[in-house]
This record gives sequence, C-alpha cells and structure tokens, in this order.
Amino acid sequence: MRVWIVFLLCLAGHAMAAPADEEPIVEEPGTEEPVVEETEVGANPVQVEIGEFDEAIDIVEDVVTENACLNYHCKKGKVCEVDESNTPMCVCQDPSTCPPVEGDFEHVCGTDNKTYESSCHFFATKCTLEGTKKGHKLHLDYIGSCKLIEPCLDSELTEFPLRMRDWLKNVLVTLYERDEDNNLLTEKQKLRVKKIYENEKRLQAGDHSLDLLAHDFEKNYNMYIFPVHWQFGQLDQHPVDGYLTHTELAPLRAPLIPMEHCTTRFFEQCDADADKYIALEEWAACFGLKDQDVDKDLII
Repeated sequence: MRVWIVFLLCLAGHAMAAPADEEPIVEEPGTEEPVVEETEVGANPVQVEIGEFDEAIDIVEDVVTENACLNYHCKKGKVCEVDESNTPMCVCQDPSTCPPVEGDFEHVCGTDNKTYESSCHFFATKCTLEGTKKGHKLHLDYIGSCKLIEPCLDSELTEFPLRMRDWLKNVLVTLYERDEDNNLLTEKQKLRVKKIYENEKRLQAGDHSLDLLAHDFEKNYNMYIFPVHWQFGQLDQHPVDGYLTHTELAPLRAPLIPMEHCTTRFFEQCDADADKYIALEEWAACFGLKDQDVDKDLII
C-alpha cells in the first residue's frame, strides 16, 4: 500500500495522462525578437508540460524572428523544424537524437513486447510508423524493461478493485494532510476529502486483508465515492470529454503493471462495450459504485 501511495503522489496535481496532439500555435513573423526557449525532447510520457506564451516587444522594425519554432508545439515523438520559407512544421524525431539514458530505470516496454531505451526512443519510433497498422497498434505498455507478466486469474481480478479503491482513498487523505498551499488539491476537492479525513470510522492505511477491505467498502461505502470520481477526473485531460482513452490511462496503468499484473485485464474489462473508450459510468461500475451514485458534478 505504501508503494501505491508514493506512486500516485508523483502524479497528483498534474493531468496524469499522456497528452494528445496539440494544435500548433505560430507567432506571426515580423519585427519581434522573442526570448528563445529550448524545446524539451524526450519528456516523460506522463509528465509533459505546456509552456506559457510571452508577448514579444517591438524593438527595431528591421529585426526578423530568428526562431520560428518558438512556442510551436509538437506531440511526443516529433520535433519542430522550419522549411526554406522559415515556416515551422512537426517532423518525426530521430531516435538517435534522444538524450542518453542514465540507467535501466529509464527503459519502457511497448505493446510489441520490445524494450526501448527511454520514452523518447519509444515515441520517436512510434512516429516513424504513423499511418501503418503496426503504428496504430503500438502503445506504451508499462514502465521498465519488458518481462514476463503472469496471467491474471479470474479470482485475482476480483481482488484488484478492493486494493485500488483503498489506495485511492488513502492517497487523497495523504494529499490533504500535505496540502498547505493548495497545490495538490483544489478547495472543492479539499472539502470533499476533509469529510473522509475526519471520519472516525475511516480505515487507516495499511496492508489489510482482502476480507477487511471488502467489509470496509460495504460498511463505509460513501467514503469511496469521491476518490473513484477524483481519479477519473485526473486522467480525463486530453481532451476533457468524459471518456478515458488508452493514452489517458497510460499515466496510471504504465507504472502499475509491474506491481499489479491484473492491471491490463482490469482496464480492458472496464470498457464494457469494447468501443476503446471508458465512460464515467463504466469506470464507476468497475470499482463497484452504484448507478445512482455516479455524478459528473463530482469531477472537480
């Protein structure tokens, strides 16, 4: 349980999903001299930041924009280049230009069961396969080198949501305890978690038996409603449309798979209609919430 809580703390406060394509934003060339910023390549697949745009200041009429790629954003696996007319465009990154890896901990495993040196190498390779059947099926599977993942038995699959629910609840309580500057939780979220935190019947974090977790869920059911909604909202970011895609699930599932071998099967089961999208209602059902307790207003 402690490992699970530390893991999600690293994701809290950020959109925990791998980002979708961004609409390019191009500054009009002219008499402006913007401050040049380095474009980061090979960013972590689940922590990509979008920079703010600085307004350029007119200095001399004859000055021409030097870097047309400034503030021109490309999705992971692509980098910005300019053509002969200094027009920026996104092109696939050469994997050889990815930053050198510092150790095996940077390795990632693709759904092709191939180990890539880093997420940068993976997405650069995936970009070169765009438009092909292989490229369409290739996704980041999990963090770490590829290894044998034991099959998830039916009995084990029923146990997964018991631990996951308890984990989400205790992660939120931990965030609440550490949130001094409102950087981890919003005020509305803190009000929801405060009720859980102050409830004397709350099951404290620990390595509890499955029987105890099942009993607590039945006895203190209301404590689990908001954590399940909160996690959905954290993942539904690219775009915010009420559905989770494979890409949006990546920030949660990729680090979990090496620790919980039922992760992949669990999320596949959540997609009840097999349309490749997990709606809030499907997500809530996976965690055992009742239909009448699914509330989009709890995605705050």
